[in-house]
Amino acid sequence: MPGFITIRFLDILDILLVALLLYQLYRLIKGTVAFNIVIGLFSLYLLWLIVKALNMQLLGSIMGQFIGVGVLALIIVFHPEIRKFLVFIGTNYNVNRVLSLDKLFGTNKGKTVEDEQIEILTEACFSLSRSKTGALIVIARTSELADQIRTGELLEAQISSSLLRTIFFKNTPLHDGAVIIKNNNIVAAGCILPLTQRDVDKTLGLRHRAAIGITENTDAVAIIVSEERGSVSFAEGGEIKRRISREVLIELLGESLNRQN
Repeated sequence: MPGFITIRFLDILDILLVALLLYQLYRLIKGTVAFNIVIGLFSLYLLWLIVKALNMQLLGSIMGQFIGVGVLALIIVFHPEIRKFLVFIGTNYNVNRVLSLDKLFGTNKGKTVEDEQIEILTEACFSLSRSKTGALIVIARTSELADQIRTGELLEAQISSSLLRTIFFKNTPLHDGAVIIKNNNIVAAGCILPLTQRDVDKTLGLRHRAAIGITENTDAVAIIVSEERGSVSFAEGGEIKRRISREVLIELLGESLNRQN
């Protein structure tokens, strides 16, 4: 029948893929200033369509010029969100694994932290918890964390409970920063991490905000020991689990660090 709309399988797939991308974009920017900017730009675009439909040529021409440079403006304004989105795609959809890039370039690595070191980390964290000593430990997975490592002091030391407790002792120079663990070693201490820009619980301190921030931007995981309450928390993928037990921490570390293999 002439004029009858036909829907192909590829049309349905196209709609589903766009919906998936929009949903993941929403997850990344919800609770941030970027969300309000997106709403504002979308409203402006709708207004431009109305102006064009009403044939208001002068206003339409002015808004058209603004819309024309909108892509460049979006890249500048949303640079952090675009980076997070690309990291999210590469991490959560295992692009590296699907394309076999690790095998191609010979960079396939073993576990970041072995089961024995998980026990040592857990023991150290709950020892710090009992003394209410604040700590922030970041464990790298596929992300190298080179930028963050450069902000701290290089150690390249074996993971040990006594070393971690010494680093985070209140009178040491490195206790305020983060420890970064990679390839079964404490690579650096006193590292500076990016803080999350999302609206989070106001009771969360800088360590918790930094843990959320680094796990938003990379596939690393983080353990936080609260200096005020002595509670232990775990962050992954920009989400944080607070006041967890020893058994839960071991389980979370095991699941997260084994998932990369």
